Amino acid sequence: MRPLLAKPREPYWIDVPETSPCHPRSLVVFVYWVLLVFILELGLTEAAAREKQSVSTSASMPCWLVEDFVVAEECAPCTTFQAKTTPECGTTGFVEKISCSESKKDEFKSCRSAMMERHLFWKFEGAVVGVAAVFACLVILRQRSLDRKALEKVRKQIESI
Repeated sequence: MRPLLAKPREPYWIDVPETSPCHPRSLVVFVYWVLLVFILELGLTEAAAREKQSVSTSASMPCWLVEDFVVAEECAPCTTFQAKTTPECGTTGFVEKISCSESKKDEFKSCRSAMMERHLFWKFEGAVVGVAAVFACLVILRQRSLDRKALEKVRKQIESI
């Protein structure tokens, strides 16, 4: 039978100092900040890309959207001059030169390079490993608290005998 006025339970992180980076409150705050920064960065880069894309498409339709084309130069990083003068460089930082067959015009088209894809992949992998490490630390703390509660329960049962 449980007593009416039970002794309040101590928090499971009582042994971990609040200044410790493994304190549950610190970890939760850290995770929230990381997610907030990631979401804001993603939103800002998408907004900038949309803005630059709308500026480039508002002038006229590029010929490669309506005609057949041939790639004159493969996807390559933009030069500093191209980055300032060509709006297509703003989206990814890489362009390829396109020759349209009907209008005989040469235009630049934004493209995604293998180097950029590799960089984004490792950035994603780093984020996944970081989140996994944070949650592993949370699991360890939770397991310790559950072990402590189980030991306390066993100790109380032994005392009652």
